[in-house]
Amino acid sequence: MQVPSSEYAEFLHCKGKKFTDFDEVRHEIEAETDRVTGMNKGISSIPINLRVYSPHVLNLTLIDLPGITKVPVGDQPPDIEYQIREMIMQFITRENCLILAVTPANTDLANSDALKLAKEVDPQGLRTIGVITKLDLMDEGTDARDVLENKLLPLRRGYVGVVNRSQKDIDGKKDIKAAMLAERKFFLSHPAYRHIADRMGTPHLQKVLNQQLTNHIRDTLPNFRNKLQGQLLSIEHEVEAYKNFKPEDPTRKTKALLQMVQQFAVDFEKRIEGSGDQVDTLELSGGAKINRIFHERFPFEIVKMEFNEKELRREISYAIKNIHGIRQVIHIFLTGLFTPDMAFEAIVKKQIVKLKGPSLKSVDLVMQELINTVKKCTKKLANFPRLCEETERIVANHIREREGKTKDQVLLLIDIQVSYINTNHEDFIGFANAQQRSSQVHKKTTIGNQVIRKGWLTISNIGIMKGGSKGYWFVLTAESLSWYKDDEVSHRK
Repeated sequence: MQVPSSEYAEFLHCKGKKFTDFDEVRHEIEAETDRVTGMNKGISSIPINLRVYSPHVLNLTLIDLPGITKVPVGDQPPDIEYQIREMIMQFITRENCLILAVTPANTDLANSDALKLAKEVDPQGLRTIGVITKLDLMDEGTDARDVLENKLLPLRRGYVGVVNRSQKDIDGKKDIKAAMLAERKFFLSHPAYRHIADRMGTPHLQKVLNQQLTNHIRDTLPNFRNKLQGQLLSIEHEVEAYKNFKPEDPTRKTKALLQMVQQFAVDFEKRIEGSGDQVDTLELSGGAKINRIFHERFPFEIVKMEFNEKELRREISYAIKNIHGIRQVIHIFLTGLFTPDMAFEAIVKKQIVKLKGPSLKSVDLVMQELINTVKKCTKKLANFPRLCEETERIVANHIREREGKTKDQVLLLIDIQVSYINTNHEDFIGFANAQQRSSQVHKKTTIGNQVIRKGWLTISNIGIMKGGSKGYWFVLTAESLSWYKDDEVSHRK
């Protein structure tokens, strides 16, 4: 079909060639389809790009997507339905496009694959326009009035009915203008559609698409502009990282390398000290997390250590008895009041050694956080993969070397505490401090002989106590030690 010289078409795969005969355009589409997909109904996701220039067409970009094929034919693969569905989804999921859900009028609208897919990606119906075709092929006595009036399956943007050329019209080369006149006549003469004829037909669909697309562009333009600005800032930041790198100047390479390494050191120090230019609002990191390990995690690990009071008392009892040996009978009374130094140290040292586990675990946690901090700081070197990798490796190895020495130092400190138990420290309540505190209390109070401790005590195998083991009530005061036959303190022994 020959058209005026002002109207022509171009294919992307035929750059520079203008088609003025649209019959040739149709043949080129068929030929390109056969070249890409084969001669036996194959499919391909590669689009055929056609641009039409004409003063009589609207500035629209249309993507003609295939219909869902349920059963493969010819050279089509067994999963033809899945492939076509994925191909369609690649286009209709884009927020900046409108969806034309085309459905033949002589089929059940509830079974429309186009409306079903549109509903999945556009549940609110903001981008979907219904198009009803083949209105002239419906059975006599039936019509699609309820659908076109948006009553049967309502869409926010409604439906538009069209009557296209039949295959016979195309083969007979029926003119487009003649086809549009015939379409207009159909809607004006049909009793079910004449009242909505001004809202039906291909010309009205063109106007609707043009207006809807304009409105859609207006609504999405602010977000699109913000997205472009964000991408521009990202590119400018990337350019900033490369501005000191000039391949033709070796000195600038060295300078750029030193600047990046120095910047890495500054970033690492800021993350540890807490004065960084970027503050993480999602989680603790760097120095803050290390501080938490010291002041929260380490005390928690100590509190979490298993402590069986009954077992500890048993150990204390055995330690006291083993320390006295055969002298146990002579000192049994005193041991009921105060724990001997050797037994005390044996028990305390065993408890101090338990600090090794939580201490070493804290070192491991701190080391892991330091390595994580290094990885975060090297992100700025991502444009130079080898430099980033080597920097991370060298610093991580240095941290691991420090880890071994740190653990040795922690174990040394624990060994120092185990080596000498300072019972003379003011915080330790021993016999001397107990006596000193008792005398201080005695001076501060007007009570004369204050009772320090009293209770039942079993004494056995002492020559002056005849009759074997016996229980006595003892009373320890600031000035004397006495024991009695009963707790009435009536018969002093």
